[in-house]
Amino acid sequence: MKSPTFTRRATMLAMAAAAAGSMAGTAFAQQPVTLRMHQMLPPQATIPARALVPWAQKVEAESGGRIKIQLFHAMQLGGAPPQLFDQARDGVVDITWTVLGYTPGRFNKAEVFELPFMSGSAEASSKAFQEYVEQHAADEFRSVKLIAVHTHGPGLFHTKNPVTGLESLRGMKIRGGSRIINNMLTKLGATPVGMPVPAVTEALSKGVIDGTTIPWEVTPALKVSELVKNHTTFAGTTGLYTQTFAFSMNRNAYDRLPDDLKKVIDNNSGIETAAMFGRAMDEGDKAGREIAVKAGNNIVALDVAETQRWRRTAATVETDWIEEMKGKNIDGAKLAAEARALIAKHSR
Repeated sequence: MKSPTFTRRATMLAMAAAAAGSMAGTAFAQQPVTLRMHQMLPPQATIPARALVPWAQKVEAESGGRIKIQLFHAMQLGGAPPQLFDQARDGVVDITWTVLGYTPGRFNKAEVFELPFMSGSAEASSKAFQEYVEQHAADEFRSVKLIAVHTHGPGLFHTKNPVTGLESLRGMKIRGGSRIINNMLTKLGATPVGMPVPAVTEALSKGVIDGTTIPWEVTPALKVSELVKNHTTFAGTTGLYTQTFAFSMNRNAYDRLPDDLKKVIDNNSGIETAAMFGRAMDEGDKAGREIAVKAGNNIVALDVAETQRWRRTAATVETDWIEEMKGKNIDGAKLAAEARALIAKHSR
């Protein structure tokens, strides 16, 4: 039988070990965490400068400096833009920002926001897209911790020769950023050339393409207003098209965070973050257009009647998409109606 002295000593040692373990756990929980963020554009582009950097700074501040975010721009960590979503999913990096349309067939329900003449203001449509994904397409993002989704503003043409109507577009080699947009370009009479947006500058300068579909906001970073002198816009509040984006975090990187740091990430996820990215896009559109105006470029504004011709011609893209979704047991018509209702709700 153990003596009372031995028992007391054993108890005190056990308590000391427990306290030490607790202190070590607390110390470990207080250790700073470094998260690596990877994206495709140069740092001066709209989203890196006006959304990713401010988001990172906000997260670092709200974590009391315990979360450190390293930003890697312009694919510095390797790979190609279509691989970015999987880099976050697979833990190659911790956080990525990318275009969903670069991985065709992966985000079927999310594609609805790319349909022609679907949306206008990036802030309103980004809030609508976030709500839409949460309600109708969350399963397409279950492999990551989704921070936010968003859209850009009205998509338009930037071309070497002016696009003044449907006829003038025919035969032009035009860059498209997704399969939906490329289908639309085909219906409109252009020859679509698919490529990620960082490739646009070289493709224009080498004559691989005659023009590109992008919003105003990314034209400065790509020097588009220097490479082409014509830009074609459409009547009304909606653009020709929009593209969709995901800001994603590796699920294991998120799960490893202590609860208080998870809360920091959660507080900087969702609809308000989507709105911030959308506002950045809207502000970037104004700045990009102003550069083209100051350069004396030709900005073609198609009137209501001509815009309606484009709308009627492009409408078959939606018909094609709905039919394709039927084959995947997805009610595309219902999703398109839901998307439009949410855009209208957030545009009020």
